[in-house]
Amino acid sequence: MMHNLTIGYSPCPNDTFIFYALTHNRVRPEKASFAQPILDDVETLNRWALEKKLDVTKLSFHALGHTLDNYIMLTSGAALGRGCGPLLVTRKGKALNFSRARIAIPGQYTTAAMLLKLYAPQCENLQVMRFEEIMPAVRQGTVDGGVIIHESRFTYQNFGLECVQDLGEWWEDETGLPIPLGCIAARRTLSEDMLLEIDRTVRKSLEWAYAHPEQCMNYIRSHAQEMSDNVLHSHIDLYVNEFSLHIGKEGKKAVEELFRRGRSAGIFPNKSVLNWSLDI
Repeated sequence: MMHNLTIGYSPCPNDTFIFYALTHNRVRPEKASFAQPILDDVETLNRWALEKKLDVTKLSFHALGHTLDNYIMLTSGAALGRGCGPLLVTRKGKALNFSRARIAIPGQYTTAAMLLKLYAPQCENLQVMRFEEIMPAVRQGTVDGGVIIHESRFTYQNFGLECVQDLGEWWEDETGLPIPLGCIAARRTLSEDMLLEIDRTVRKSLEWAYAHPEQCMNYIRSHAQEMSDNVLHSHIDLYVNEFSLHIGKEGKKAVEELFRRGRSAGIFPNKSVLNWSLDI
């Protein structure tokens, strides 16, 4: 019996690079097909996961901690690494008083928002914005600071902003581990065989993209039209790496530490523990 699975991921270059082959019939699972993919902001995908909307979806690790009853993390497709964390930025020359500052975050359930809470728990005046709205808002003074993600780390200086804290660097200094940002998850109601097949297919899709990068580029550009080719390639190089092919032992350790700290800080419920039952 063939399953037609719904799937969602972000329009960011790392996701469109990973999923190009899967969604353009370059690789195919044997017992499933995928509906037309839904591309949307990661916070929208996070909230849809809370509503159990999609069969397979990109998620922030923060959101995963609130959806483990319904979704299981795949071992492939993750955004996790070093030197790739969110940045806390403000206008040049402006000091941030964390207890008073209005700080924009790119979604309530993003890992960026979680890292800010871990780094500066006294920050309480938070304003949720789509990630692409944050740098203009900081520049205009609508907010005092902002946590930026994705390609913004390559362009924030063009907005007259400066980095107050690289939250990924803070995490690495604190833990010695890479920073877990996002993952691919699938419904727990799917059979184990189906989950394994989806996981293998995501990995094969990424392997195909590595082997044929230029064939992916028009699709990637069509969803990232504001990026120069240099920024686009830098984005992929930074966020797609060996952890994306397989989470591995170090990656698992990093995710477990994020979840441990999340539980300790009261961000996650105590039952939010990964059991790594899916592995190939």
